[in-house]
Amino acid sequence: MSEVKQLIAAINDFREAREWRQFHNPKDLALSLSLESAELLETFQWKTSQEALATNQQAMKEELADVLIYALMLADDLSLDVTTIIQEKLDQNNMKYPVKKSTGKKDKYTTLE
Repeated sequence: MSEVKQLIAAINDFREAREWRQFHNPKDLALSLSLESAELLETFQWKTSQEALATNQQAMKEELADVLIYALMLADDLSLDVTTIIQEKLDQNNMKYPVKKSTGKKDKYTTLE
């Protein structure tokens, strides 16, 4: 079993032991994912990246873990293979952002020349 599948199994064991799956419909998982992302952003509020890393690293780890947990639960509940969908997205991004046009640029793919 891959490490990703082991993580998903551990997450599922945790929520099933508490009978929380009944609350985890796709809409609410997506909403929770967004809320946890906002909590991660909050660790950077009013600070430079360096200041935030120096003072909030533990909170960042916890909030990022929450984001990842919700993302993995949502993917699993939608029967999406995380490895496959990430590879597919990387393939799409490789086409949108060819190395020769995008290296060292922050431009969106629609404006690359």
